[in-house]
Amino acid sequence: MSTRLDFSPAPGAAPATRRVISHGLTETRLMVRNGEQLLLALIIPIAILVAARFLESSLLGDQLPASVLALAVWSTAFTSVAIATGFERRYGVLERLAATPLGRTGLITGKAMAVVIIVIGQLLILTVVAVLLGWRPQFSAISTLLAIAAVILAIVGFVGFALILAGRLRAEATLALANVIYVILLVAGGLVVPAARFPAPLETIIGLLPTGALGNELRSASAGVVDGWPLLVLAVWAIILTFAARKAFRWIS
Repeated sequence: MSTRLDFSPAPGAAPATRRVISHGLTETRLMVRNGEQLLLALIIPIAILVAARFLESSLLGDQLPASVLALAVWSTAFTSVAIATGFERRYGVLERLAATPLGRTGLITGKAMAVVIIVIGQLLILTVVAVLLGWRPQFSAISTLLAIAAVILAIVGFVGFALILAGRLRAEATLALANVIYVILLVAGGLVVPAARFPAPLETIIGLLPTGALGNELRSASAGVVDGWPLLVLAVWAIILTFAARKAFRWIS
């Protein structure tokens, strides 16, 4: 009795979950291999930590490592996403991927997955470096939960902001503007320099920025202080920027 083997092709899309995970891991590898992404994600934050170890600065305060963690989230969730998405849109990558079984929802979900993976890796590495350099955070159970919630809300808001720029501007303009915004908010957005170090009127304004709120929440949480106000600010920004991104983003350049 002979057995017939069927070698006829059986095309079909992989399950949705597998498609999203595969795309998310691909996005992660692309981000890790990019030199500019690595500079923003790790080299600059680590350089700030090492420099602060040998330079006394009352301007930056005692919670600089927590500030650097906030900077790391900002650099990946905003700057890296804006630049990468801008050029993907210019070269038609987004348009082509959106037409595959992955779809627009799967594409965005995979990108979000990549950002979360990179941010988790950043925070772990930077925390270890900071501890080795002498940082001794005082996280409590509640402040830790608030810090995690703040990071999640910040990622949502920053990615939304990034998609607004990348979805409306040319790739070159996105590159230039994202870098300018990155530097401005690094210096005066409440990330590295706490809002409390600025004059009273500016302190209030900076505290209402998503970058300032994230910095304030992580610094408070690392000191064991429970502060829900920055979390509320981040939640409002996450809703506003997500809604704006849905309305403003264009898939075709």
